[in-house]
Amino acid sequence: MTRTDIPTIARLFNRVFRNREGAAGEDLCRYIETVFFGSPFYASEQGSIVHDNGSGDVDSAILSLPMEFDANGRRLVARLLCAFMVDGKAGAAGAARLARSVRAARQDLCFSDSSSPVSADHCVAGGGVILPIQSLEWQRFFRPLAAAAVLAGRRIPILRTPLVVGALRLIDGAIRRRGPSSVPPAAPGCRVQTANPDEFLCCAAPMLERFSVRPAWSKSEFDWLVDVASMNRNLGAFQCRKVLREDGRTIGAFLFFGRSKGMASVLNVICDEGCEADVTAAMFGSLDAEGYAVATGMAQPFLMNAISRQRWLCFRHRGYFCMVTRHADIKEAALSGDIYIGGLASESWSRLLTDF
Repeated sequence: MTRTDIPTIARLFNRVFRNREGAAGEDLCRYIETVFFGSPFYASEQGSIVHDNGSGDVDSAILSLPMEFDANGRRLVARLLCAFMVDGKAGAAGAARLARSVRAARQDLCFSDSSSPVSADHCVAGGGVILPIQSLEWQRFFRPLAAAAVLAGRRIPILRTPLVVGALRLIDGAIRRRGPSSVPPAAPGCRVQTANPDEFLCCAAPMLERFSVRPAWSKSEFDWLVDVASMNRNLGAFQCRKVLREDGRTIGAFLFFGRSKGMASVLNVICDEGCEADVTAAMFGSLDAEGYAVATGMAQPFLMNAISRQRWLCFRHRGYFCMVTRHADIKEAALSGDIYIGGLASESWSRLLTDF
């Protein structure tokens, strides 16, 4: 894909994912250019790909974003696939050619965290794997009635208006006073402190060394990811918190979007090995104290035991997390849970999922 393809791609995106015809707005075109041509690791061979039907028209496309990873001591540039677009039956042949181009035999590491069942089938047929745990979203309810309105408001916007949510929060408050079962238990000896993204990045390198495969997050790439993620105002303000012991030692940190009195969308949680229970308990306690109705986030194998101990928590399928790689050690690490991926190292922050 070149920059001259952007208006066509934006129009195709609207037709496929928004069921809208006509030229796309300037905002969508600018966003596509910023995200898919602006990464510090952008190169044409790592970028998005389109299929020309021979008449000069694009009938299918895969939007692709390069991300640097560490894999068993070696650096590689992975590809995050963000949208697979096909212009109906007319684009079927082109879509098949594009799908073949991202088969496992040709990729160091290629992944998508929001694949449809059809895309997931293509992934497996091409030698890829599905990560079942990362395909789940956890939801932790703090104020259940308000939370139900906030979540349902994704499809019925009137339900998440301040009037509706405010009235339900009053009822939630009364219920919590009578039986505070939805209040997260405290994390003894821990406190949560507001931090900035640079502090999170300082924590990330040593805390992620436990994983054989993990995002490299160089300063330039991390800063760029934070900048583009912060554009997603639909999810609220982009924020960071650190979890500290009483002696001042940092044992974990988390990044999230937060809409006041609504939903906290957790992107990344990191911690020292063995501190999962304390860090997640402190995180939920902090988000509850800040007044959120519900918190959501991508499930991670290393956090499942700690998160599953929470009451008023459930899991739902969020879309297939698919991965293809020609390297046996990366595939083995992914299937055994020895991989850290998701949040900023995925599509969870993208406006293409929540906007336009």
